[in-house]
Amino acid sequence: MADQAVRPSSAADATAPRRSWRTVDIVVTAVLGVAFGVVFWGWNLLNSTLATPLDFFPPIKGLLNGVYLMPGVVAGLLVRKPGAATFASTLAATVSILLGSPYGGIIVVYGLVQGLGGELGFLLTRYRSFGWATAVLAAVTAGLSTSVMDLALYYPVSAEFPFASFALPYVLSTVVSSVVLAGVVGVLLVRALAGTGALTAFASGRQRV
Repeated sequence: MADQAVRPSSAADATAPRRSWRTVDIVVTAVLGVAFGVVFWGWNLLNSTLATPLDFFPPIKGLLNGVYLMPGVVAGLLVRKPGAATFASTLAATVSILLGSPYGGIIVVYGLVQGLGGELGFLLTRYRSFGWATAVLAAVTAGLSTSVMDLALYYPVSAEFPFASFALPYVLSTVVSSVVLAGVVGVLLVRALAGTGALTAFASGRQRV
């Protein structure tokens, strides 16, 4: 009986994760959202400077988009609950607005769409897998989500923005950036936090991501 009382928590984490949110889940997701909102603010200040050397081929400026896709993927890997990616991403975008984002209110919509994009990756695994493959999958779906929105709002396929020479390389650049920063760096960040013992309340702190 004692063994049964001890084992189910780890087993449940691996095979049937709890979907209900705890207070600690809400708090940590909110902290992630605020922290990445500050990162967004700093990245916004650097963006135009970093984009200038890429003027020779504008579509590869999508390589700068991965930072904005990190909160959703990191929150999903760490908290492992439906909605974590969307919550963290939307909050990060909102915080960046409050800190003075130059892009206006549309950024909150972007945060929501990017979070839902990352959410899709975790949904495809039914929130049961949180390793490298899932991190990459969530990063890809997040990258695709923001690419589609960018193309629809700012770079519609046309003579000015041809599919083969602009849209396709832009999408590929954004997805690659997302895989590297949101996926790979995201996993390493969660592992680093787990290594400090700060995530003992989460399955991500008890199991190797």
